[in-house]
Amino acid sequence: MTKHDFVETNGDNCMLSNIFLVPLLSCCYFYGEKWMLEHFALLVFAATFCIYVCLTNQIHKWSHMISGVPKWVKALQDAHIIMPRPHHHIHHISPHETYFCITGGWLNYPLEKIQFFQSLEYIIEALTGNKPRADDQKWLKG
Repeated sequence: MTKHDFVETNGDNCMLSNIFLVPLLSCCYFYGEKWMLEHFALLVFAATFCIYVCLTNQIHKWSHMISGVPKWVKALQDAHIIMPRPHHHIHHISPHETYFCITGGWLNYPLEKIQFFQSLEYIIEALTGNKPRADDQKWLKG
């Protein structure tokens, strides 16, 4: 993951965000300034959402990197605007069943407190019969 270039790391998510961004930009173009002002909050939310979707894998990648992280990224990590390394490390402690939010990490603690992911796993297992993390080591066996 840390060895992939920018396009390989982020390309899929950037394409996905276009599903939301292209229609909104089209509305801005075709309906003009009045429409943009009337829908300003939606546009700000959508733009912020798309930026985070586009960069979520990059942010995740930076949270794995020990060196080579740009200073401005380190500053964002230290301010907890994006996922800091120590925070993401909690997710990688066995049995790997906590702290699944990989972009900002802001929701990890509250979601843990309400047992959101545990409940979701229980529902998925009840519906599919698949136990979470039961096959985590399968890919190692090739």
